[in-house]
Amino acid sequence: MQNLFLPAEGKPLRLISLIYRAAPSSLILKNHFMSRYPSPRNFCILSSISAIVGVVLLATSFLINPGPPPGATLTQLVEFGRENFKTILWGGWLQAVAPVFIVLFAFALVYLSGATGRLVGWMTFFGASILMTVSLVEITFYLCALFPEPPTTGPMSLDLIYSVQHLYFIVAAPAFFIPLGIVMIGSQVLPRILGILAIVLGLAFAILGAATLLIQVLPMSITALAGVQALWWLASAIILIVRAKQVPLPTAG
Repeated sequence: MQNLFLPAEGKPLRLISLIYRAAPSSLILKNHFMSRYPSPRNFCILSSISAIVGVVLLATSFLINPGPPPGATLTQLVEFGRENFKTILWGGWLQAVAPVFIVLFAFALVYLSGATGRLVGWMTFFGASILMTVSLVEITFYLCALFPEPPTTGPMSLDLIYSVQHLYFIVAAPAFFIPLGIVMIGSQVLPRILGILAIVLGLAFAILGAATLLIQVLPMSITALAGVQALWWLASAIILIVRAKQVPLPTAG
């Protein structure tokens, strides 16, 4: 019997060509995609690690940069800035970089939910851009407060920081968490309860933003509540790692 795969006959090349032409194009594209990009499991794990890194960086920034004492005089503010110059700079750097990792995780959740082409997915992206803008503006005034001249730079920068902090509760957190929660409720990526909690968090922040609008300087008891969202990110990241094998990559946005 003649061997179909003998090189001398030139048949292997013809056979491979026939198989390649007969194979569905979708299968070829799928194999090409999977050979160049992470598997669904690795994608989930890497995205979750991004969120965990962001939470750790954010917590560290608050620990090393507690801020000046309330009611400090101009002289005390200048002295505080001089003594804590390096920690303020590093704390500002951490606080600027940390949200990038968290937003990356949020985008991954939207992608895994297949909501990148839906309005609620776009609203999540919009909310993330607001959150990043508010965060970076606040950090800018942290850095500005360190300039010793003119002497009024520090107090003016602190007043602007206090003003920007209102924006987190008024619009940044609600615009980010509410649409992300809706995305999570309509998908199987995370438990439904996490989607509900995200919406509750967004509504709670919005209510606090309206209730504290007449308070020029938010007390520590209010600003500390912003740290509650870190627990949501941490819980979501851990759960996604556990469920990584069960979450497929979407076939369409």
